[in-house]
Parts: sequence; structure tokens; C-alpha cells
Amino acid sequence: MRLLLISIIQSLLLCGGQVLLKLALQRMGAFIWSADFLLRQLTNWWLLLCGICYGCATLLWLYIIKTFPFSMAYPMISLSYVFGMLAAIFVFHEQVPAVRWLGVLFIMAGCVLIAK
Repeated sequence: MRLLLISIIQSLLLCGGQVLLKLALQRMGAFIWSADFLLRQLTNWWLLLCGICYGCATLLWLYIIKTFPFSMAYPMISLSYVFGMLAAIFVFHEQVPAVRWLGVLFIMAGCVLIAK
């Protein structure tokens, strides 16, 4: 169960990075290969927060694969799909059909079985 708890935290950070990346891209405007555009992105706080989430998720992932068997640890990444679905609903106000929720339930059940 320790792996499951740590994997949930890591997946939340990973999903948070994805959500923040999408928010950063929405605020970025048209992509232009110019120094001005690139410098503006250095002050894009959504992009900075995205990087922090990814960095923390990576450090936690390093701990997970160092501590736990890879065959148990790697499937736990799929928990981020569950959090991604929730973010789609609550952050981006998307409609998620029932068949996708069925898939999420299968993912969650698989993670619990692998962690035991």
C-alpha cells in the first residue's frame, strides 16, 4: 500500500504538470521563433509551475523505481490517467462519457491489484 500512496502523489504531480502546461500554452499566444517570444515565456508563471511539478514528479519517480520492483512501479503511472480525466472535467469543463469512466475504473482496479 505504500507504493500506491506514493504513486498517487507522483501521479498527481505528473497530472498537475500536464494541466499547468495546457494552461500555459493557452496563455502563450501564437508560437514565434523570436527572442522576444522566448523571453516572455520565462515570465509565464503557468509554465514555471509546470516545470516544478514535473521536477518533483521526476524526483519521486526516481525514488519509486529505486525502492520498488519495476513490474509493480511502472503500471502505477497509469493513475495519472485517472487524475487527467478528473482535471478534464473540473479544470477544463469537458464532458466525459460513461465508457471512459469504465476505462478509468479498470485502470484503478489494475493499480490496486498490482500494488498488493
